[in-house]
Amino acid sequence: MSAIAVEALGRGRGLLDPALRTAVDRLDPHTRLVTSYHLGWCDEQGRPLAADTGKAVRPGLVFLASEAVGGSAAEVVPGAVAVELVHNFSLVHDDLMDRDTERRHRRTVWSIWGDPTAVLVGDAMLSLAHEVLDEADSPYALAADKALTVATRELIRGQVLDVAFEQRDDVGLAECIDMAAGKTGALLGVSAELGAVLAGAGADATEAFRCFGNELGIAFQLVDDLLGIWGWPERTGKPVFSDLRSRKKTMPVVHALEYGGAAGRELAAWLADPRDPDDSELRRAADLVDRAGGRDWARDEARRRITVAGAALDGLSLEPVARAQLDELARFIVERDL
Repeated sequence: MSAIAVEALGRGRGLLDPALRTAVDRLDPHTRLVTSYHLGWCDEQGRPLAADTGKAVRPGLVFLASEAVGGSAAEVVPGAVAVELVHNFSLVHDDLMDRDTERRHRRTVWSIWGDPTAVLVGDAMLSLAHEVLDEADSPYALAADKALTVATRELIRGQVLDVAFEQRDDVGLAECIDMAAGKTGALLGVSAELGAVLAGAGADATEAFRCFGNELGIAFQLVDDLLGIWGWPERTGKPVFSDLRSRKKTMPVVHALEYGGAAGRELAAWLADPRDPDDSELRRAADLVDRAGGRDWARDEARRRITVAGAALDGLSLEPVARAQLDELARFIVERDL
């Protein structure tokens, strides 16, 4: 990551962490323990850790959008806390639905405490997000909470589609992109939107930032899909070929099936085989996605989406430093570990 992006996200993390801890302290003791574990603050017995807590991209977007329209990062902290809580609600539930046992090199919540606890802890984080935003000392808190509510509904819609696709053999690429727009684009979109809303920006600016974040989110998901096949476990925190092992219909895979010719047809036959694949078969499947063009298309499409995202902001009069940091953050998202 560039020094500009590191500085922007680090500054945001410094504002986010104390407020996020204060919010989590409202939870009952057991829910607080599980949430703190998931956030990387402690081990499963509650002993404090100095662990990797992620890059806080979504809160970073809240802060940068506010600064770009002339606001301050400090005044939008409740929005940053809220989007981070919604994001982590979705991760806890996502791990449960996918039966993933590892995230960021640690066991997932459901794999330690069981399915019911994972559901309830995720629900608690979602409720807490709205509580924090509703209490914000801002005349724009209600508008911000409405935007977050709509975005959360879109996120859930994307997750519903993702689950439904597992039962279908005829998923098209357009459907996959629409799913990604909900599952990942909606929350990144509202993250940028909340920064502008809470800073008192007008409707045109808030819509532009929402579009910026939505496109960024689709690019983010495209890169995640690539990392789900070819990412290094020590960087992704998940096993190599994890998405192929679970036969997920990610965008590179569906592009390969739809446009990959002979290699795509061979990939379709592999996906239809009900047997559990060994490592050599997973490597073969990854090679088929590559040969069918799915890997190159996803990389190119992610970069195109970043260009579209930047264009959404071009008509606005923005603070130059914050705009440069937004552009750098977008480049980081699309180039990470590719």
